[in-house]
Amino acid sequence: MLGTDCPNGGMPIETQVRQGMVWIPGGEFLMGSNSHYPEEAPAHRVVVGGFWMDRTTVTNAEFRRFVEATGYATLAERPANAADYPGASVDSLAPASALFVRPPRGIDRSNHYNWWAYVRGANWRHPRGPASGLKGLEGHPVVHIAYEDAEAYANWAGKALPTEAEWEFAARGGLEGAEFVWGDELTPDGQHMANTYQGEFPFRNDCEDGYEWTAPVGSFPANGYGLCDMAGNVWQWTTDWYQDHRRIESPCCTITNPRGGEREASYDPLTPDIKIPRKVTKGGSFLCAPSYCRRYRPAARMAQPVDTSTCHLGFRCIARSS
Repeated sequence: MLGTDCPNGGMPIETQVRQGMVWIPGGEFLMGSNSHYPEEAPAHRVVVGGFWMDRTTVTNAEFRRFVEATGYATLAERPANAADYPGASVDSLAPASALFVRPPRGIDRSNHYNWWAYVRGANWRHPRGPASGLKGLEGHPVVHIAYEDAEAYANWAGKALPTEAEWEFAARGGLEGAEFVWGDELTPDGQHMANTYQGEFPFRNDCEDGYEWTAPVGSFPANGYGLCDMAGNVWQWTTDWYQDHRRIESPCCTITNPRGGEREASYDPLTPDIKIPRKVTKGGSFLCAPSYCRRYRPAARMAQPVDTSTCHLGFRCIARSS
């Protein structure tokens, strides 16, 4: 049952309509899923308060205004701190970001390093590698954004980043329990509803949705709340430290405004010597394929190290009413 912070389901009287943002009324919903990837389970009841959310992810043009106003340099444009990476070579600490590189057929799909590479000179200004630029991409989502970059932009804009629960509630658009942000069918009547990957991942993208890389924001239909690109295109940062849903205390009870796990508990257990905390990212991207990664669903989630930026990772902001 949907709730609201305001009488008659309206937005707060003291809050004026925010340009480029949509009012999300808040309420109760079933978060997570018991039917897909294990990190999404168990599904559990959650209540979130009302908030404003950017209608689209932050674009290259919007991020450029921030950089020009502040002189900010993103993490991918700065050398890495050697103290954070014991034993790392000088070369590996150079400014770089993760870029998708299409591999030849026959590689091991269980090893994602077969199509991901840290590329020097890849950053938000050069989203597809050092030889690329932003001409014609002004309306595309900004990418190669690490967590501190997204947080810096949000602070400058007088906004915030969403929690995982806020993001997922907004993504569902009022559709309780639906598999996708638009319903239960991936391509209703044959229509592509998001920028995802069609074809044999990671070798061949058939581009049936019209895009091989990012799409301009708003290229696909909005969800029930009027939000665009809550599935596919780019992954989006949330403020929650990553934890498995199964670690939630009393998942049978309704939780109000959850804020995720603890920083120390979010470290990747596969790299115990590297203490880089991880945040939850949501939404999937243009590299999510039905044959490999069905994470273009509102319940889907991924643990992302805060120091890592990629060519399919961006963000959007919120503003709470109080």
